Amino acid sequence: MRISTLQAFNNGVAGIQRNYSNATRTQEQISTGNRILTPADDPVASVRLLQLEQQQNVLSQYNSNLTAAKNSLTQEEVTLNSVNTVLQRVRELAVQAGNGALDPQDRKSIAAELGEREDELLSLMNTRNARGEYLFSGFQGKTPPFVLEGDKYIYKGDEGQRKLQVASSLTIPISDNGKSIFESVTNAGRLDSNIVAQPPASTLSVSAPLVSDETAFASDPGFPSQGIEIQFAADGSSYSIYQLPRTDDGAGNFNDTALPGYSNLSIDDDASSSDLLVFRGVTLHLDGTAQGGERVQLTAPVEPRNKQGILDTIANLRSALESPANGNTGVRDAVAVALTNLDHGMVSVDQARGNIGARLNVIETTQTDNEDVALVNKGVQAELRELDYAEALSRLSMQTVVLEAAQQSYVKIAGLSLFNAMR
Repeated sequence: MRISTLQAFNNGVAGIQRNYSNATRTQEQISTGNRILTPADDPVASVRLLQLEQQQNVLSQYNSNLTAAKNSLTQEEVTLNSVNTVLQRVRELAVQAGNGALDPQDRKSIAAELGEREDELLSLMNTRNARGEYLFSGFQGKTPPFVLEGDKYIYKGDEGQRKLQVASSLTIPISDNGKSIFESVTNAGRLDSNIVAQPPASTLSVSAPLVSDETAFASDPGFPSQGIEIQFAADGSSYSIYQLPRTDDGAGNFNDTALPGYSNLSIDDDASSSDLLVFRGVTLHLDGTAQGGERVQLTAPVEPRNKQGILDTIANLRSALESPANGNTGVRDAVAVALTNLDHGMVSVDQARGNIGARLNVIETTQTDNEDVALVNKGVQAELRELDYAEALSRLSMQTVVLEAAQQSYVKIAGLSLFNAMR
């Protein structure tokens, strides 16, 4: 086979360039520490590395969301702790106000502190986060959740709950709306009492009904949905309880049967003391002296008031202490309702705090899981991308020897020429 001088030169140069390129590439791998410099080096590993980097970016976003969720829930928890502290102080003031030995001036002093606590609680319920959004407004972050209109506190937010995705299939709430925590509180004073029949000589008066036991009120048999009627015997010393509506013979004579276990119950005829009636979770005070024939009905109002906000509970108590409607009995009734409603409110706040604690625990475990996945991810990336230095150095040494041999052989072959033999 004939080999021209040009062909010999081209082959020599191509071999040197190829060997030089291999040595240079190995040196670049050593300097960067990466085995894969371009996707062509290992297409399969390159695709896998791209997937792992995408997963790592998603995990980084999840970690950012976890941090934001933790900060939001921590602020909400701190705020609710402060709310609970204020409610405990308000409850102490309510208990103090129930002391029958206090004079009107003492009660006004208590009412003054209740007013300050009411303002403090309003400020806490309208707390903003670091972004300037209200914590308890639901989705209406720019709207103050609670506003005083007239003598009532109105909730201006919505019932939304902001959420963040913290894992591929896990979304966690990072806020709670104020209506669910502070407004949807069971109202113990949701029933009305009304004396529908009373002889002229009777001094009987009744307090506002108090739902003191929610379990007994709602259990079977619970408090009748249409209410009850208390009818006093002719001698005024005993009474029976009937379920509404009652049936009569058309002449005003009732022919229905008293509820079992609640008939011919005796009462104290001392007008200076109060008799306590407890019926299926409802507490009622009977004051004065009954003459006989009195009928008292306990019913739900036409416009239900099953729920009452915490701020309204405090405001109602403050108003009752400032100007009691029925003297000591009015204060007694207002304090009883306020204490029960405050207890319900603190239960609602504690439930919200418990939910926040559960979410914070989920965030903590999710952060740990994400860190573990990220660590495994980085390990796989290192295994695919990073260079084996011992192998690379050995390969570079071999490539250097080959390059030097190619260079030396090229010099010798380049010196071979027919003209040199003809000199």
